[in-house]
Parts: sequence; structure tokens; C-alpha cells
Amino acid sequence: MRTRRVVLIGGTGFIGSAVANRLTARGCEVLVPTRRRARAAHLLPLPTVEIVEADVHDPATLERLFTDADAVVNLVGVLHSRPGQPWGPDFARAHVELPRGIVEACRRTGVGQLVHLSALGARADGPSEYQRSKAAGEDAVRAAEPTVSWTILRPSVVFGRGDHFVNLFASLVRIFPILPLAGANARFQPIFVGDVAEVACRALEAPEAAGRVFELGGPDVFSLREIVHFVSRRLGLRRLVIPLPEGLAMAQAALMELAPAPLMSRDNVRSMRVDNVTDARLPFDLVPTALEAAAPGWLDAPGARHG
Repeated sequence: MRTRRVVLIGGTGFIGSAVANRLTARGCEVLVPTRRRARAAHLLPLPTVEIVEADVHDPATLERLFTDADAVVNLVGVLHSRPGQPWGPDFARAHVELPRGIVEACRRTGVGQLVHLSALGARADGPSEYQRSKAAGEDAVRAAEPTVSWTILRPSVVFGRGDHFVNLFASLVRIFPILPLAGANARFQPIFVGDVAEVACRALEAPEAAGRVFELGGPDVFSLREIVHFVSRRLGLRRLVIPLPEGLAMAQAALMELAPAPLMSRDNVRSMRVDNVTDARLPFDLVPTALEAAAPGWLDAPGARHG
């Protein structure tokens, strides 16, 4: 692998941990900045990972982190934000301002390669603030040319042990026999976290990945209702799903937004107006992992009884 020293921004998270494992297996030196070192405790056993407490939103700090680096991988993203136009301040900070800062720091320090995680459905005229802010972040990354070689990844929802999608519904169906569901007919193409991490690492290795946008989806398309039913079956439960019309879904989401850590927002409901699917095949001749093949390893509950 040509790249030897990689700064992994967002490396303590669900996807970041998978990327860190693969980079280490390839012999890379991996620098993972985090606000609190305790968040990265699970990465400490990896032999070539260095954890440093740092604020990646500070330009001077980014310059210091990027010095002597060969590449940067940015995996930072948030699902919720205070509202705003064309997007809220939390989306602005994570999805727009941070990529701009990363690109500028790459230019100033001579980092030649950037892999950026966006999202399937990112577009400037998207119905949600999330989608529009993700599109603006992509624009910031594209502006890195010709100084910095970039690759953008656009995954559908990402699943795996510790995810915040399939496991969210697993938690809900364990508690509630009836689920009023917003966006029940919205379509997704779940992709395994290991596949996303592998694409990210290969993008660092492959010259042909420069200037490319890769849409990433799994082998199967599910409606949200089908995903809930799948999770219920894996847990040995019978659950009734009641699809909500958008008006009721927005009202439900508005109430959820009052929680300290909301499960759903009105912006999430708007995102589901657009199917989260792609016709693109995985790059580098990778074969996507099916949800049904991977989930039994971490989702099944031994001895679960029917509810």
C-alpha cells in the first residue's frame, strides 16, 4: 500500500473503527484525533494506531495533525441538527465547515489524498437539510483539485455490530409490540460496515479512485417496514407495524425532537421522501455482504421468545 500515514477523522465511531482495523492490517500508521481519549479506548490494542486529543474544528490543530501525513480520511457526520436554512448549524459545522477546513489544511501541509464519506441522496436540492449539507460538503471536497486528490463515498444506511440503524429497531421491537412507523415505505439498500471500510481503504490504494464518487449499496433493497419485520423475525418476535402518513410522522418526529437524544427528527422524515438506493455496483470488484448473511452474527438473541 502506497499510503503509509493516514489521519482518520471520525475514527472512534462505528465506521471509523472498521476503517482503523483495516488500515492497521495493511501496515499503515493511523492517527486518530478525538475530543476525549476515552472514546478511543477500543482502538488502543491496534498496534499502529495513535490516539491524540484534539479539536478538529480548529484550523491550527488540523495543520498540526496533518503534518507528515500521506492521506486523510474524513468520516464525520451527524444525523440531527437544530433547524436552519439551507441547513442547520450542527449540519453546517460537521458537513460543510469541517470538510472545508480539512481541504485547506491538506493544501497547507501538502497532504495529497483525501477520502471523504458523504451519503447516498446528497444533493443541493434535496428535501432535507441533511442531504443539502452533505452535498455542500462534497462541493468543498471537489474544490480541493488539483492540489489534493479526492474520492467521495456515498453509502446507503450502514449496518453491522454496533450500528445505529438496525440496532435501533432491534431495541424498539424488544420493547414495543406495536410500532407506529414514519417512512414505512421508504426504500433503503443497507450496506455492511466492513464493505464500506474496505472501499475506503482501497480508494487510498487505487490511482483510478482519484476524482471519483462511489455510491455504495448492499445487494438487496428493503422498505423500512421490511427491515423492521426482518429484525423482529431474527429476534423471534412478532410485531405489528403501523405506517404513518407524513403529517402524523412529522408530528411524531416533532415530539421526539424534544428528547435529549432524539431517535427521529422532522428532517429525517423529509430525507425519507427520496429512496436511498443505487444501481451502482461496488467498486474494485467487491461483492457486497447481504444483511441476512451478516446479521445473525450479532443480532440474534439466543433463546428469544415470541412476543
